[in-house]
Amino acid sequence: MALHLRYKMDMLAFSGCTQGCTAEEAEELKRMRNVWPHELCFSFKHAFPWWREKEIVSEERRSQGLCPLTPEETSLVLQALGFDKDTQIYIASGEIYGSERRLATLRAAFPRIVKKEMLLDPKELQQFHNHSSQMGALDFMVSIASNTFIPTYDGNMTKLVEGHRRYLGFKRTVLLDRKKLVVLLDLYQNGTLSQNDFEVAVHLAHEKMGKPNHRRVIVDKPKEEDYFYANPLECLCEQRDCDDLLGPGKRNSSEVSS
Repeated sequence: MALHLRYKMDMLAFSGCTQGCTAEEAEELKRMRNVWPHELCFSFKHAFPWWREKEIVSEERRSQGLCPLTPEETSLVLQALGFDKDTQIYIASGEIYGSERRLATLRAAFPRIVKKEMLLDPKELQQFHNHSSQMGALDFMVSIASNTFIPTYDGNMTKLVEGHRRYLGFKRTVLLDRKKLVVLLDLYQNGTLSQNDFEVAVHLAHEKMGKPNHRRVIVDKPKEEDYFYANPLECLCEQRDCDDLLGPGKRNSSEVSS
């Protein structure tokens, strides 16, 4: 499995998400957000429309599904989806905020975790240092080739990997429904949901993921539509009938929202 664990310092700072962080870490993220140079902030403003806000309530963002899952939450979700301790997981990410301390729970549940720094000889990896896009390209290649791809948050790489995997024959991709998951996680962790009920609910929330479907179109809101590169349906239908690809009940239909 390639796990795109998007839990980096800059992203947490700009999204305003501090779930699982210590009080000191939450303050550090807030400080980073307030003093970050404008030229670096500029690149985030499209990804995070709220990037100018100085005061953000992390719990509200999380309840809206706007925060990345924490490594600890990810561990519970992966186990609920049926992945066991023998699953080899490649962490497709840069430095995780909180480093190994925040990965401890995930490693305990999935001891066969690897990263590019573990797979490549330091001399081989050296040529990619100081080139974040090239480091990201290494993660991209592994994510494309993996049996399963699971991102914990949205982003350009996630969309590109998703679309490429569709093009390669709908390789298994699990797009986590964070808005549903945070509710289920809280109910499970406070004892309201049993482990069995939690696992069933997580499965039900993701049973249709990765299957062929029309790209969602939102009238007069093109920026909110499904990203073409995440679901290049026209390319997938070049050599076969789209209706056959999509299956019964979906003939000549487009999923349109208003």
